[in-house]
Amino acid sequence: MLLEMKTATITEKGQIAIPKDIREIEGFKTGSKVAILAFKDHVELRPMKQVSERFAAMIASEKSLAKDWLAKEEDKRWKNL
Repeated sequence: MLLEMKTATITEKGQIAIPKDIREIEGFKTGSKVAILAFKDHVELRPMKQVSERFAAMIASEKSLAKDWLAKEEDKRWKNL
């Protein structure tokens, strides 16, 4: 359910300021962590406490996941399944 819509300008560093009335929504206090969910046609900001564990893998970047994946070894193991 959409509560409110605001606009913001992206700075040269890719930053935006979250308007004060939006920051007053539960979970958007100073110093709190937010999840940034990127979809094909939109981006969502959600307080981390609202993001369930089943979305944890979506939050991890491809690069951080790639560090734990031994491609050649794993490919050999999965090849004949």
